[in-house]
Amino acid sequence: MLTAIGQLATVFIGVPSIIYFAIQLREQNRERRQSAVNALTVQWGELTKALHENPEFTALYLRGVQSFHDLDVVSKLRFSAFQNRFFKNFEGMYYSRQEGILTTDLWNEIERTMSDFLAYDGVRQWWETRKHWHTEAFVGVVDAIIAKGGKPTAYSTYDLKQVVLPKDT
Repeated sequence: MLTAIGQLATVFIGVPSIIYFAIQLREQNRERRQSAVNALTVQWGELTKALHENPEFTALYLRGVQSFHDLDVVSKLRFSAFQNRFFKNFEGMYYSRQEGILTTDLWNEIERTMSDFLAYDGVRQWWETRKHWHTEAFVGVVDAIIAKGGKPTAYSTYDLKQVVLPKDT
């Protein structure tokens, strides 16, 4: 009888403790995911600053998305350095998705963004020169997006033929 009372007490004390622990663990996981998403958002903002804070680089970037091959050597290096950071950021997001940190909705948003950039000849030309710097799994993701053959629409309302570097004007 004493054993039965002890077991019953364990159930009444243990089960709520387990439930409480599970709730705490779930909350910690949610907070950790949110912190990771916030960090990725901050990284993205820092990365894209170059596009809105530096008119010369903005012009170079818009020329580069049209044709990486047509850029001069210095411009290729600058465009390539930016693209490398850009795609390392995407790769980090890919692995965050693989680890369950990013939701499917967030990853789909990132994939759509990548698709917009990868629709441009210059970005695809750059990718061919640097994809060996990325993991095979991520290369597969990018190559699959390229294979879909998306139309370049991200800058379709801009007249890209008029883009010149400020020093050229």
